[in-house]
Formats: sequence, structure tokens, C-alpha cells
Amino acid sequence: MLSRRDLVLSAALVAASHPLKAQGGPAQGSLTLAFGAEPTTLDPVRYSAGVDTYGVGQLFEQLTRPDPSGTMRNWLAESYEIVGTEEKPIIDIRIRRGVKFHNGDPLTSADFEFSYQRLRDPAQSRWSHLQAAVERFEIVDDHRFKLHFKEPNAVYVERYLQLWAMPKRYFEQVGPDGFARAPVGTGPWKLVSWKPKEEMQLEAFDDYWNRDHRPGVKAVTIKFIPEDLTRVAAFKTGAVDWIDAVPPALVEEFKAMPNVETTSVISGNNLFLNFGTHMPNSPFKDVRVRQAAAHAINFDTIIRRVLFGQGQRYAEIGEGSTGYDPELKPLPYDVRKARDLMRQAGFPNGLDTPFYNLTTPREPNIKEMGEACATYLTAVGIRCRIVQLEYGAWINLGRRGRSGPPDMDGIISWMWSHDVPGDPGTAWAGHLHSFKAGQGWGSYSYTEDDEMDALVKQQQRIMDRGKRAELLRKIARRKRDEVLGGLTTYRPLITIAWRKDKVSFKGWPWPGYYRNLQEIGLKR
Repeated sequence: MLSRRDLVLSAALVAASHPLKAQGGPAQGSLTLAFGAEPTTLDPVRYSAGVDTYGVGQLFEQLTRPDPSGTMRNWLAESYEIVGTEEKPIIDIRIRRGVKFHNGDPLTSADFEFSYQRLRDPAQSRWSHLQAAVERFEIVDDHRFKLHFKEPNAVYVERYLQLWAMPKRYFEQVGPDGFARAPVGTGPWKLVSWKPKEEMQLEAFDDYWNRDHRPGVKAVTIKFIPEDLTRVAAFKTGAVDWIDAVPPALVEEFKAMPNVETTSVISGNNLFLNFGTHMPNSPFKDVRVRQAAAHAINFDTIIRRVLFGQGQRYAEIGEGSTGYDPELKPLPYDVRKARDLMRQAGFPNGLDTPFYNLTTPREPNIKEMGEACATYLTAVGIRCRIVQLEYGAWINLGRRGRSGPPDMDGIISWMWSHDVPGDPGTAWAGHLHSFKAGQGWGSYSYTEDDEMDALVKQQQRIMDRGKRAELLRKIARRKRDEVLGGLTTYRPLITIAWRKDKVSFKGWPWPGYYRNLQEIGLKR
């Protein structure tokens, strides 16, 4: 049997014994909110990026989750333990009794088995590789099941036990199209309507299982307002009561507003620039060109002047995340060194490249940040032709394995969350490990390095958290030195604002990166 002392997140076994403060009172009234970015789906199997969890996380839940302090808690899992052997662990999970789906069906082990089958099917799921280490799903009874692993997978435990609760019977009744139109989960909110590009209406679920941590308002309307000035104007005029993504230039103004409360938090998202090194004639195959790019950009100035301080520089792994190394620093800004590396690489007169830039405000000032990076690169001879892309075109361009041209053939401003609490394992499997068609590896990767592939796989298998963190630090150092899997930029701070005489709000970090409305209510 495995020793609990050596298991990843063994504290989760007893987390349920530490109660959290209750929200209290029945839901009533309504609020109007404004999000700067809109989900593309409400199906937990089909989501492609963190922005989708802004919606998915209101309706659906997982077995564990971090609370507002970042402490991992048992959630739909009443308890779990890891048994079996070192080479073939088993997670024995007991789920809570009395949990209902929005349609009234009780949550059982069969629903999690159904969820597992959907999530592991590459024809349906973009995350099938996350279930690849699970060999067998065993139902013990209606409220207990076991996940049998064919090999160790520490990341599975680190990231919320990787299953969403989805209703088997309801899905089979309505089919995939019906489920997409009217998704049903166990979460604190039910979907009333969704008008893409306009708004989403949610209603508090009266039979929600968690009586202590639930909404204190009956209905919310979420307006999708990507334009910063329009979103701010809606808040200032009273058209909305709560907004996310306060523009960095206005954060101090919002903090000084009477009757307004704000919170600024590290989003859990990790931003970076990625290079098309998979292309046959890419100049970025040469490590010196990638290093030149790293030395060319003054990220501290970008954070200060473009982001108005609303960003945290990081070197591969953010502070507080598994494997964080305070001694590892980003490659320094050094224009002379950048130009010298370009000459050594055979580009004394520079080179021309497309620079694919996200314009949708997935993070505040993301468009302006990308443009600033392109300007710095151009100054050392990496001449960037900026191609501005909205979210849908951007995510599709970055994804590997899709049919048809074009492919990402230059530089792209990219991101992949390490989540809260942070862990790079899944992100690195997606953008550091080589792309392997049909296997899930490298789904957004342009790196091809056999040694790094082996290390990324190895870190997944180490269940001892201390030993795994040591290997993550080793990977991070080589990743930094050779600028593999992208050039790290910063982790955004997001600022959320609300009317403190009307709204009570507690930000839960996941799902939804503090947009989760687990505990939002009307002031009494």
C-alpha cells in the first residue's frame, strides 16, 4: 500500500473536517454583471481554454477544488484515499450523498463513470490525454468508485481529480445537441438562457447541496462586454453591479471610488510567447534566435507601462506553484546580447516573421502587451508583422492536429494556466511535450525535443511531491536556458469591482479564475 505521507495532496483526505464560513440566508433578488470575455461552450468535455470555465464552472463541479484561500478541499468527493501499489495506484473515492443535478436526478457513481467515458473519448474531448493513465473505472456502489491506474499520475491528483459531474440519464435522453443547448450539472447555478455575444442568464439552484457556500441572490445576468471603456461605462452608470477585468490604467481610480470594493488577484494564468519551431525552415529552430528574443524584450517595462503594474514576472513556474524555484530568474533584458546572438545564428541583417496577437481581452491589455513585445523584437532584428486575431481564430490557429492550413508559422502570444494552487504538469504536457497526433500530447506545442518529452512524462509518474518538485525545477531550468515550450512573460493580476452597498462577493479561484459566482449575493 502507498504511504499517505508520500502522496500528493494527502491533506485533501481530511480537508472536509475544516468547515468554511457559511453564506447564509435564502437567495433573493437579482444582479447584473459584466465579463470582458465570453465562454465558447458550457460542456465540460468540449471546453478548450480557461475562458470556457467562466461558464462551465457556474453549472458543473468536480471532486475537489481550492477554496478562496487556495487550500484544496474535498467537494463532490466526501473523501478519497490512494491505495494500490507504487506502480499501479488506485484512487478510492466516496462521493457525497444527497447531491442533485439541476433536473432533480441524484448524483451517483454511474454519472462519474459516464463522465470518465466522455472525457477519455478523443472524438468528444479535447482533454482525453488527461484520462490516459486510468486503466479501469470500478463502481463499488452508488456513492463509491475506484479509479485504477496503469501507471502513476501525480498531475491527476494535483488537478482536482480530473472528473466533472455530468448526468448520465439526462444526457442519454437529450443527446449531445440537447445537452449543449440545455446543460445540466450539480453547480450552484442553472442556465436560463444564453445569447452569444450578448448575455447569459443564470438562476440559483434551490436544491444545491452545499448549504454553507451558495449564492445569496436568486438571479444573475452576465453581460459580455469585451470593450474596456464600454464595460467601465456600464459600471459607472449603474447598468451593471459587478465587473471583471478592470482596465489596468483605471485600477487606482476604481480603488478610490466611493461605495466601490475591489479585489486584485493573480489569475492563475501563465502567459508566454511561443515560436513555430516545428516548421521545416523556421529560424526559431536555432536556440540562439530564441535566446535573442528572450533578451530582446524588457518585460519589466511592459508590466510597468503597458499593464500599469498589473502583472507578475515569472520564470517558468510562478511563485507558490509546485516546483517553484526562487533562484531561477528570467533571462535578462540585454539588447546587445540579443543582437550578438542574432549574428551568431546567421542573421546579421535580421529576419521577418508573422506575430500572431490576441485582441480579445482574455486578460487585461493583452492586445497592447503583444504589440509591445513585437516592437521590442523588431528593434533587435526580429521584424514582426503583426496579425491581429480574435479569440476563436487565435485558439484555432494555435491548436495542433486540426485539418487544413494555415499552421502557426512564426510567433504567437499564448497562455496556458497552471491553475490555483499552481502546477505546471498539464500545461507542459500541452505546450512543451512534442505534438503526438491522437495521443493528446502537445496539443498546442511547437517544440520537438525527445529529452524534454521524457522528462515531462517522468514528472507525471512521481507521486512523491517533494521528488516531483525537484524534477520540475530541473525541467524549468533547461526550459528557461533553451527557451523551449515558449518564452515566459508574466502572470496577470485581475481586478474585480462591485458596489459594496449592494453586492457581497467572495472570489473562488477555480473553476473560472475568480469569476466563479459560488458566493455572490445581495447586501442585506
